Amino acid sequence: MADTKDLPHSDGPAGGWGSLKGIARVFGETWADPGAIETLGRLNKPGGVMCVSCAWPKPANYSAFEFCENGAKAILWELTSARCTPEFWHDHTVTELRDWPDHDLEMTGRLTRPLKYDPETDRYVAIDWDTAFAEIGATLAPMDPDSVVFYASGHAGLEASYLYALFARLFGTNNLPQSSNMCHETTSVGLKKVIGSPVGTILWDDLEQADAFFFFGQNPGTNSPRFLHPLQEAKKRGASVITFNPIREQGLVAFVNPQSITDMVTGHETEISDQYHQLQSGGDVAAILGLCKVVIEADDAAKAEGQPRVLDVDFIAEHTTGFDTFIAKARAVPWDDITRESGLTEAAMRDAAAVYITSERVIGVYGMGLTQHTHGALNIAMLVNLLLLRGNIGRPGAGCCPVRGHSNVQGQRTVGIWEKAEHQPNDKLKELFDFNPPMKDGYAIVDAIDALTKGKVKAFLSLGGNLVRAVPDQKRTEVAWAAQDLTVIVSTKLNRSHLFPGKSAYILPCLTRNEVDEQATGPQSVTSEDSFSMISGSTGHRKPASEHLKSELAIVCGLAKATLPALPSLKWDDWTDDYGLVRDLIEATYPDDFHDFNARMFQPGGFWRGNPAHDRVWKTDAGKAVFTTPDELTGIGFQNRPGRYRLLTMRSNDQFNTTIYGYSDRFRGIEGTREVVLMNPDDIAAAGLTDGQTVRLICDLDDGHDRRLGGLKLVAYNIPRGTVGSYYPETNVLVPLSHHDELSKTPASKSVPVRVEWDDQAD
Repeated sequence: MADTKDLPHSDGPAGGWGSLKGIARVFGETWADPGAIETLGRLNKPGGVMCVSCAWPKPANYSAFEFCENGAKAILWELTSARCTPEFWHDHTVTELRDWPDHDLEMTGRLTRPLKYDPETDRYVAIDWDTAFAEIGATLAPMDPDSVVFYASGHAGLEASYLYALFARLFGTNNLPQSSNMCHETTSVGLKKVIGSPVGTILWDDLEQADAFFFFGQNPGTNSPRFLHPLQEAKKRGASVITFNPIREQGLVAFVNPQSITDMVTGHETEISDQYHQLQSGGDVAAILGLCKVVIEADDAAKAEGQPRVLDVDFIAEHTTGFDTFIAKARAVPWDDITRESGLTEAAMRDAAAVYITSERVIGVYGMGLTQHTHGALNIAMLVNLLLLRGNIGRPGAGCCPVRGHSNVQGQRTVGIWEKAEHQPNDKLKELFDFNPPMKDGYAIVDAIDALTKGKVKAFLSLGGNLVRAVPDQKRTEVAWAAQDLTVIVSTKLNRSHLFPGKSAYILPCLTRNEVDEQATGPQSVTSEDSFSMISGSTGHRKPASEHLKSELAIVCGLAKATLPALPSLKWDDWTDDYGLVRDLIEATYPDDFHDFNARMFQPGGFWRGNPAHDRVWKTDAGKAVFTTPDELTGIGFQNRPGRYRLLTMRSNDQFNTTIYGYSDRFRGIEGTREVVLMNPDDIAAAGLTDGQTVRLICDLDDGHDRRLGGLKLVAYNIPRGTVGSYYPETNVLVPLSHHDELSKTPASKSVPVRVEWDDQAD
């Protein structure tokens, strides 16, 4: 392989002065309210606000500054002094704005009034709330429930989310897709199948007791920087970190704690990963099987020599099923197959397995690098296999740790935003609200967009988010989205989804979690659930960006009241006046998880709603944890062939989901642009291309649709051969709707088949 020492990449650590400079730049560009500094001081603490960025948990013993670079950027982005008033539309049409970058759209500032699209002028115009609710309700009420989709991003609190799900079911549909469908639905489905729990099994105390962390496809430096603090403490006590990821991410290489004066003054770096294995995209099944194979070989040797067993045979016998079939497969697969499909050497996998074998307590950490493949659920099952071999689920300092990407994406599932009818407490809903909930499964995102492109979906309601920009087959979605009879989007700022209005289209501006939510009974608080199933309250303290904004909950209630027939059980006005009444409803619907909800919501660190797998209670069909025997060693869903590469879509440290804060991906050494393709220098030479050349990516899936993205600068980069990288959401135009995890239908955005060609149109 070519020498990579001179390729673009930051050798600087995560955190440190770079983190502070990133925060300062966003503060200056947004002209954030000076009160934002006070908000940052309250962030992730009782009586303050739970971060609106990622879902990383909050420690009960919090520090003075309980926020990270990305959390601070998210707060400053929301508390900008810029305002996008109705007057903005005097100078701009919707069609014109389609040429604007995502960053520039959001830089127009906070939306201040409800808006309705005027097709004659191709502009949005102001409308009052009562008229907006009445018009939307009149359009929505007579529609076929199966033709209406109620989408939710992962932002809205538990209270608004519960009522939104209730609204949809009262309307007559389980069409309740959610942003989890695009990222961690593979976790919800895959983990549920093998351990009986749809969420991770660890708690904060486990982080403090683990001997080793095995990372697969998760990048804390960009996606959950507060994770770096417990990792730094773990390293100080001698714990190991073993990382498997196609790209070397600085957050898993080195970290300077910006909250440590000593670290900042001296520049002292904590080395995070003891081993860093750059497997090829989609090589996780093979790599994990290789680890398991070494563990099994070590146990065979120990048994033959009369030494203590390496496997936790008592745990396996009591708590698992499928072990014998899996172990036979692991023994039978040749190392040549494993190394070919993983892209790693046998020696590298043996080195990693040696750490696993000698560590008493291990946590398996993963992100979308495992979930977003056509065999993502198998990736997760393989990680569970590895953990089960030594009893590393359901005991202190060990377990499975999926890291969620949005602040309440997990919590929304917990309180009912889910398209699967069987997962809902339908008897409770019938008892509480005197109606018969729909028993037909609704659309997940892939199904909803597929139905949209076929003309079966006539209306989309979006509780937050930027769905048109976030989904696969973006160009096809844009056309189909605008053909709907009704689009309603609850938002804080302009985004690309607003630029493809339906025949009737409304933008409903909402308060952020940081702003005072004043209702008839006084200021209100909302709650959210983090990645560890901890529930925490948030109370906003900032003055709202406009007197015309409503809370997400008030908007949901206003829409529901205008759409649905009146029933004595439906107290939309009372619920808007007092969110505590909604928490009482959540408690009544889910009594085991939410007992004493109102009393516990401000408990430091949150209150735990429980997890059976954490206690070794397995809610699987077999009543035990399941070993999964892989049918194949690759997770990509297509064959290798000359000229075909695996596109890994990625985020920069200057963005959150589809929100682009700027153009500085300092960890990867990419500045001033997002229009790049990262490619191994040997692959560049073999393809007859040149570093710095302008190229286009073409989706290499022959399904009758042409998907391409041009004008991209080719960047020679330290990335495995056969894998290329480019930024999300721009690359969504290349992801086929049909290219998804087989079990969960999560888009397979981490291994998209593409060709790389010279872009002659750019010259």
